[in-house]
Amino acid sequence: MKVVLDPVHGYIELDEVVQELLATPQMQRLRRVRQLGFSNLVYPGANHTRFEHSLGTMHLASMLMKNLDSIDEDKKLEIRVASLLHDIGHGPFSHVTENVIYKYTRRRHDEIKEIVGKGEVKEVLSKHGIYPGELAKHVEGETSLGQILSSEIDVDRMDYLVRDAHYTGVAFGVVDYNRLINQMRFHEDRLVIDHGGLKAAESLLVSRFWMNSSVYYHHVTRISEAMCSKAVEHMIEDGELDPFRLRQMDDTDLVSAMRNSKGHGGELARKLDARKLYKRALYIGLEDAGKGVLKHRDKIERAEKEIAELAGVDQQCVLVDIPKTPEMLEMKAMIKTDHKLVPLNEASHFVSILQEAHMDNWRMGVYCPKEHCEAVGKAAKEYFNVKKVTKQFKLSDLKGTEVKE
Repeated sequence: MKVVLDPVHGYIELDEVVQELLATPQMQRLRRVRQLGFSNLVYPGANHTRFEHSLGTMHLASMLMKNLDSIDEDKKLEIRVASLLHDIGHGPFSHVTENVIYKYTRRRHDEIKEIVGKGEVKEVLSKHGIYPGELAKHVEGETSLGQILSSEIDVDRMDYLVRDAHYTGVAFGVVDYNRLINQMRFHEDRLVIDHGGLKAAESLLVSRFWMNSSVYYHHVTRISEAMCSKAVEHMIEDGELDPFRLRQMDDTDLVSAMRNSKGHGGELARKLDARKLYKRALYIGLEDAGKGVLKHRDKIERAEKEIAELAGVDQQCVLVDIPKTPEMLEMKAMIKTDHKLVPLNEASHFVSILQEAHMDNWRMGVYCPKEHCEAVGKAAKEYFNVKKVTKQFKLSDLKGTEVKE
């Protein structure tokens, strides 16, 4: 047994199978895949990787299983390994390339069967009597034990919330995961939280709410990730990048490929390198946009083309970003009282209020080079039938000084 020192959880124990898996090229690749994509353009410390997160998730899963005496030791081994490997399918810059990879390969990051079913990972699993197919089911939440990794409140969420808060320096990541883990158990094959863990569950929801608005959906992050995603699409369409190869790349591989691109992908890569990002021509909430705007999510390219035509600019100058409807799955976690199971948002009046407030975090954006913002903004309002946009005050409005984005 070896230990490694983690800045979030302290010492993490590594048994033989974990050590052997960490030594595989597939796991080592995760050292070069950033957890938060381009968030380091906003928070300079946000350079942590999927490798660290994988170790942290395995550590929390191990903590939880110590409290679950009903689980056989061989199943505990499976969950420990599944928690270590759960992000092995992430492409470069994590979620930044996920939608592009899915568009061209029909593979999500949690679909890991083909990765763990061959090569060095399979050799380690076979040596220790672990079946790749069963691991894949755990990761995708298709088994009851898989809820430890993939459910409304799981060890994956616990780790990335506290880890992302630690490395960004944002002070909203206080999650009492020790209390939460100690209050979790299985009830009729359902992972539930005892009523004594209600406050800890609330702390997780509060952390998720603030991290969404401050980190995950920060406009600079959204713009930079939209630029990267668009660059990758252009490279695939131009035959410069194989989407199946993309899934096996790390951040360095992709940045190198983008810099060598001869087309629009290369232009966007150079802008990202210099942090010369597109600006917000239109940036509004659901109240101003109207729910009808969500119908355009499946027709983004068409929207970009038509907005560009209305504005009289090149289509490559327009990026449309329409997030999916806001939701917090954690609110559906089940709380075990003395007599019944109730969803978290019913057990806690505070959480039910937070559910409504979460809608305020949603923003759609239309981005373009600074010199085209006025024309593109006007065209975007016309295209999306935005009648009136609520004034969004900035710090510069209050101080009378310029604040750079």
